[in-house]
Amino acid sequence: MSTLDELRGLRRRGVRSSRRDNKAAFWFLLPWFAGLVFITAGPIAASLGLGFTKYNLIQPPKFIGLGNFARIFTDERLHNALGVTFTYVLVSVPLQLACALGVAMLLDRGMRGLAFYRSAFYLPSLLGSSVAIAVLWRQIFGTEGLVNRLLGLVGISGHGWISDPDSALSTLIVLNVWTFGAPMVIFLAGLRQIPTVYYEAAAIDGAGKWTRFRRITLPLLSPIIFFNLVLQIIHAFQSFTQAFVVSGGTGGPSDSTMLYTLYLYQQGFARFDMGYASALAWSLLLMIAGITGLNFWASRFWVFYDD
Repeated sequence: MSTLDELRGLRRRGVRSSRRDNKAAFWFLLPWFAGLVFITAGPIAASLGLGFTKYNLIQPPKFIGLGNFARIFTDERLHNALGVTFTYVLVSVPLQLACALGVAMLLDRGMRGLAFYRSAFYLPSLLGSSVAIAVLWRQIFGTEGLVNRLLGLVGISGHGWISDPDSALSTLIVLNVWTFGAPMVIFLAGLRQIPTVYYEAAAIDGAGKWTRFRRITLPLLSPIIFFNLVLQIIHAFQSFTQAFVVSGGTGGPSDSTMLYTLYLYQQGFARFDMGYASALAWSLLLMIAGITGLNFWASRFWVFYDD
């Protein structure tokens, strides 16, 4: 047998082996593809279709065109929910990132038990969206809660923070700020990547701590700040559990905790207006996509990449 025939035989065996590997990979991936189609992609496509219908879960969907989307512009309660949601995002996200960066800078100095402190500060990020923490938060800020008891020790008479429309949303903002652990860990990793020679050179030139933070830390950390900013904005817009549990699912008092997602839930699962709820869900998707795109456009003016 010639060398050419041997090469051809090896190639045919390689092709057959590659086909067997591809078939095995396909069968292993088949459950994932089935989940993607029937659990993720299918419901997403169905919700888009339902957004153009009037559907109450009992009667068959009735096509109404853009009626649900037009209703968004005239729904005053939805407009209030949008105002509450934007207030929640615009206040809680900057405070959360500021706390995360501050704690990360403290941990970056080095201390004994760093792994313990890092895990302890990260733990609220894992628990903050749970029902148990939301129930606990409701007890802490209740009329007889921990906050009022602490205020009573210094002679201050507290009130029902959750039952007061002027302070109910603030309790949700504090809860979101408290879950700063995830961005804190990312900030800490970014701080560890900044060469210390920059700080040493700046200190020799007489730069103070604030100048070094403003001229070195913030510019070199700006890609990490941008990353955390985008993720936390998206996460804040999707907040639901806290508002649902703290308000008992009503968004009260006086719709002061009526986040967009809670209003969407009420339309879909309390009033069974699934068509309108689907339109709200897709509107939220487009809104988050637009804000994310705006952040990416604005990042060119303040995010520094050390190329």
